[in-house]
Amino acid sequence: MSARVVPQSTRGVLAGFAAYGTWGLFPLFFDALRPTGPWEILAHRIVWTLLLCVVVLLVMRDWRWIAELRGQRRLLAGVTVAAFLIAINWVVYVAAVTSGHTSDAALGYFLNPLVTVALGVVVLHERLRALQWAAVAVGVVAGLYLAIAGGRIPFTALALAGSFAGYGLAKNKVGARLPALHSLSLETAILTPPALVIFGVVASTSSGLDFGDHGGVHTALLCLSGVATAVPLLFFAAAARRIPLVTVGLIQFVTPIVQLLCAVLVLHEHLPAERWIGFGIVWIALILLTTDSLLQMKKTRGRLKPA
Repeated sequence: MSARVVPQSTRGVLAGFAAYGTWGLFPLFFDALRPTGPWEILAHRIVWTLLLCVVVLLVMRDWRWIAELRGQRRLLAGVTVAAFLIAINWVVYVAAVTSGHTSDAALGYFLNPLVTVALGVVVLHERLRALQWAAVAVGVVAGLYLAIAGGRIPFTALALAGSFAGYGLAKNKVGARLPALHSLSLETAILTPPALVIFGVVASTSSGLDFGDHGGVHTALLCLSGVATAVPLLFFAAAARRIPLVTVGLIQFVTPIVQLLCAVLVLHEHLPAERWIGFGIVWIALILLTTDSLLQMKKTRGRLKPA
């Protein structure tokens, strides 16, 4: 029995690192799409992801679930909310990277667990444990420090953290009823009409669409944005099925760490001293959250052990 459990757990951890590691490398991918603007990149990402999902569904002959969606208004409403929240997240993220503010994006994903906890209190009326309250308090201090020391509110980081936390909340409501591929297919199908409108609006501007204007490699990367979107999500789904949610939550810190390394070491972004101090304060909050999660997991395992 243990021979089966260990490989499944190992595969789950590897899938988790593959998902969050890929998301961490996204700054390099989207930086390579310059000079294309964030709205056109968003539209490409949506359309090519949908096309990829359609191809996979056709190959797998997995389309019966679509007919079962009729009359499920609450489910469709939840998926629609999730779709537009992730679209906001995507466009803000790409705008940050392509404008040379990848560190703001990394900060957003460092703050994401704290915003998720805050949403649990405000929306789901969850009760926090002492360490969770301490983590939220430290997170608020970090936000205030960054706003005061930097002379501006970190809107990009807050928008990324808020939109992704909101997406997670919406997915939590509908996730158990839709597998990852079905959910992604439906989300991108909902977003495709707005994406086509975006293409039309961008095409009508003086600069026009960039697709095909910057060489074959650039065009291929735009087409591959669908693969880049779908692959880490499938890795994430594989991880979530095989390892505890606490473990998934701990692995998620790989993403902002790799993003920050990409910003500083590869994209050569300059981070002033106050930004490093702000990151340090956020890390204190994350250490508190991680400690709380590990202690809670230990208590749960203790209760499950046979007497």
